[in-house]
Amino acid sequence: MGLTERAYALSESLLAEPLPRRWGHSLGVAKRAVSLRPILGPDAELMEAAAVLHDIGYSPSIATTGFHPLDGARFLRDQEGLDERVIRLVAHHSCALLEAEERGLREDLEGEFELEQPHLVDALIFCDMTTTPDGGHTTSTDRLDEIVSRYGPDTIVGRFIQRAAPEIHGATARVEQRMAAAGADQPM
Repeated sequence: MGLTERAYALSESLLAEPLPRRWGHSLGVAKRAVSLRPILGPDAELMEAAAVLHDIGYSPSIATTGFHPLDGARFLRDQEGLDERVIRLVAHHSCALLEAEERGLREDLEGEFELEQPHLVDALIFCDMTTTPDGGHTTSTDRLDEIVSRYGPDTIVGRFIQRAAPEIHGATARVEQRMAAAGADQPM
């Protein structure tokens, strides 16, 4: 079984039944990753796998700390032995270091998982933050507004996402610029 096939099967097994909306979001994020193939080159499969796996840490069967990037990455490393680069992307997706700081887990995240290449970090931010909770397309502005509205501005997630907003919008813009420079259609 190839990397992406394994990633889809694993994500489905962890999310589809207990968290169907999260599964739908993960499929939408993976679809966004496929749309970035023109700028990902040999890393396209890696990005698709990370995209479909990025939220597995929410699964009740593996959640331990309550911080899904860390729980998901630990599971992929310790139980699945998945590609190290996929694990690093899952660990650090969508400015996870800032949320880890809010949760008192930054040292754990930084100590266990190195950051992946910046262009891939940007790509996964783009994919996650331009996909609705149900897997549809949106803008990063609307996505951040939805997250703050869902969690509340004074919660851990609300505070973190507001702090991360400039980086999220910056990553989204950089990906869109790379797509335009490659002469590729903008991801819809």
